[in-house]
Amino acid sequence: MSIRTERVASVIKHEIGNILTRELNDPRNGLITVTDVRMTPDLRVARVAFSVFGDENAKQHAMKMLNDEKPQIRSTVGSHLRLRYTPVLEFFLDETMESADRIHRLLKQIHDGEKPKKADSEPDSV
Repeated sequence: MSIRTERVASVIKHEIGNILTRELNDPRNGLITVTDVRMTPDLRVARVAFSVFGDENAKQHAMKMLNDEKPQIRSTVGSHLRLRYTPVLEFFLDETMESADRIHRLLKQIHDGEKPKKADSEPDSV
């Protein structure tokens, strides 16, 4: 990634974070955090990763809200950028923290000598 794409990604991350805190702060969405922004080399598309502190319902509500508000968010971000084209925003849920937490809990159980508990989403062993 070039320095320019990194700078644009950083500005977009900061602006979307501000928008989420100031304008779209709804308790039904849980706590939304922008975790990463990746730009295409031509700066036309911004892939925005976000995490949600909340239950599955809050995650679904946050994704719907972000997609519904995408034109307004894009417009606000565009007003703070000096680019020929305002990037198209693509939101996706970043579940890295949940995965890391699950791995941490499993390792702790193994270290403490417990048998790891099987998650509902794990397939049965044969």
